[in-house]
Amino acid sequence: MIALIDYGSGNLRSAQKALLKVGADVHIAQRPVDLANARAVVLPGVGAFDDCIHALEKQALLEACRQFIKSGRLFLGICVGYQALFEKSEEFNSCAAGLGIFQGSVVRFSKTNGLKVPQIGWNQLEIVLPKCPLFQGVENGSYVYFVHSFFPKPADSSIVATKTNYGETFASSAWKDNVFATQFHPEKSQKVGLQLLKNFVTLAN
Repeated sequence: MIALIDYGSGNLRSAQKALLKVGADVHIAQRPVDLANARAVVLPGVGAFDDCIHALEKQALLEACRQFIKSGRLFLGICVGYQALFEKSEEFNSCAAGLGIFQGSVVRFSKTNGLKVPQIGWNQLEIVLPKCPLFQGVENGSYVYFVHSFFPKPADSSIVATKTNYGETFASSAWKDNVFATQFHPEKSQKVGLQLLKNFVTLAN
């Protein structure tokens, strides 16, 4: 069973549909008890960093996510769910503390060379860690779908699984042990995104 965390984020249904399409047994999680029997957790996200953190805290899911990750079970953060894994964000003078699973902070695009912010649309992946199980069967240079103005800057470059360039090069996904995270939206990335989610579900099983 894969627990899909519902904290009021807008893209829950598209993530649920994509996971179901690749054969996952998906349960919506709104309380810590909903994670108890899960083999994996997916934390999707759209919107602001602080809104995500405060909503998770309100539902007692912030600490529940930390404990779930400590248990060694698989965790996937998507978009703001990726950013939430870091220590802090510069978004809107944020003062919320993230999960702190990864060291580093979330920053805004600074060098876009005339490109619009937020980045909305398709962009390429440079696979930095080809051994990352999430990217098995995915070709280097594949296109995925992004919607974001901010992105994490990991303090530890060894966790960067893919890089993407949008005026500047940023870490478009990360991987360490049982934790995977993507700045792009696999559930909106068609064939490539479904392959990623299928790989995650296969690992969980």
